[in-house]
Amino acid sequence: MRLPKALVQGITMRSLPLRMMSMTQANDLFAPAAVTRVAISGTDKTFPVRRVYCIGRNYAAHAIEMGHDPDKEPPFFFQKNPDNITFGDFPYPVATSDVHHEIELVVALSKGGTHIAVDAALDHVFGYAVGLDMTRRDLQGEAKRLGRPWEIGKAFEASAPCGPLIPASQIGHPDQGAIWLKVNGEIRQEGDLNQMIWKVPEMIAVLSRHFTLAPGDVIMTGTPAGVGPVTRGDVMEGHIAGVGDLTVKVV
Repeated sequence: MRLPKALVQGITMRSLPLRMMSMTQANDLFAPAAVTRVAISGTDKTFPVRRVYCIGRNYAAHAIEMGHDPDKEPPFFFQKNPDNITFGDFPYPVATSDVHHEIELVVALSKGGTHIAVDAALDHVFGYAVGLDMTRRDLQGEAKRLGRPWEIGKAFEASAPCGPLIPASQIGHPDQGAIWLKVNGEIRQEGDLNQMIWKVPEMIAVLSRHFTLAPGDVIMTGTPAGVGPVTRGDVMEGHIAGVGDLTVKVV
């Protein structure tokens, strides 16, 4: 479908929103859902998100604080929705009274495939960002108790605040360095990327044995110990060495 010439002339990359509506086709019943696009630092380009994979309990100390033995668990994954990724303030969600912060390294893929070898996995990575896996802990806890999926506690609106992507061509592939989160200026979470139980290449390899990965896929790589609640008015400041910073206010 061609855009009208006058409309094309009025569009620049800088004028496009990070989340832009997909083109409506003549036979669509309604306008398609928006495509989530993450800014790429230092450029006017954006990264369109296809899927969001998350690994659970990937730092030993966090696994222990959640009541699990990290030495006995293979990696496991759940998904958030692409439109859960947001930029700016975090609106306190409905149906909960216990929302927790989880600071995470975000991995963005520019190549996909199946049965990807561990030693080739990093060739599929475009870049990295600082992100938050916000969690309705009370609802997640109830889902765990009943043996149900976690989406009700993990995949709600605006549950994945994210900073801009930094290309791996600029920073390499960070596998060590500080990762921390402050709430209202006080350290809550603190760890090192080298404390991940399953490293980024291993996560990509395992995921590719169960799903067909593709450009636009995002992986949230787990959180260090110290997760805890936030309330309206709190300011969260996250940092990952070599990747950047993220500041989010709870509203």
